[in-house]
Amino acid sequence: MSASAKKPTGSNEGTTPCSRPPLERMLRIHQALQAGGFPNASALARDLEVSTKSIHRDIEFMRDRLQLPIEYDASKFGYYYTGEVSAFPTLHITEGELFALIVAEKALQQYRGTNFEKPLLSAIRKMEQSLPDTISLNLADVEQTISFRTRAEPILNLEIFDALAKATARRQQLELLYRKPGSKQTEARLVDPYHLANINGEWFLFAWDHARKDIRTFVPARVQAVKPTGRIFERPHKFSLEQRLRGSFGVYSGEGEFDVVLRFHSRVADLVREKKWHESQQLRELRNGGVELRLRLSSLGEIERWVLSWGGDCVVLKPRELAEAVRQAARRMLSGGG
Repeated sequence: MSASAKKPTGSNEGTTPCSRPPLERMLRIHQALQAGGFPNASALARDLEVSTKSIHRDIEFMRDRLQLPIEYDASKFGYYYTGEVSAFPTLHITEGELFALIVAEKALQQYRGTNFEKPLLSAIRKMEQSLPDTISLNLADVEQTISFRTRAEPILNLEIFDALAKATARRQQLELLYRKPGSKQTEARLVDPYHLANINGEWFLFAWDHARKDIRTFVPARVQAVKPTGRIFERPHKFSLEQRLRGSFGVYSGEGEFDVVLRFHSRVADLVREKKWHESQQLRELRNGGVELRLRLSSLGEIERWVLSWGGDCVVLKPRELAEAVRQAARRMLSGGG
């Protein structure tokens, strides 16, 4: 059953009251013009409790973008319509589009605190303000129907993350003070940041490492300090993140070629069937209700950790080195590490 619902506006806690949304102001300006009273910017600004600059911007938008026939009459010191305007042009949005807009706002949770949050929220607010005050929505309370959660939220130094994002966008060379995983010491790295990506909820920086003469993957959480060198670099046209990660199971690619064959118990077979784990995957149903997964990868480090996460419900059939690595890891877990 269709219910009337207010447009989504998000949380306004901790903010000061704002002026009327632009669409509401323009509707009021339209009504004043239709009345034929030759309203001017000063009178409209007083009525709508905004600055005259806002009124001028609204009128310019109505005239240039909405194609409304607005002119200024110097003899009457006000604006008027030069032709007939039957109705004010409004934004038409479907129920599906509105639903998608709300989902997009909910999805912003993964960007909270990053330098992407403010412009994304601003864009969504502008879209929301262009909607009519009340629309028909086929959900009683859509705000309560959708949420996004992550298993483990990355811990980011927002100042460093912001510096990495800006340098990547502006093609600015950087000196990083970086700590490799498992190391207590940091080292200086001179890099050209090519791409900042969020993959499976984790942030990664793909950059040209000048000392190693190769593209390397950096975890922003391990960057201790960032210093621009003042140099601008050219990102190679041939660089493609999709191409680079084509053979990887996550974010780390290698130089090898491995045909991986895994057999899953019927207890977890549905969980395997319900996702696309890799571009190369092939599934084969087994008579006992299990499933066999085939992959073609360029490295084995990430798939090894993934196999271990399934416990005894996943058996490695190929390659031999992956089976041995999983066997050794299982022994270490049983023996208490080492």
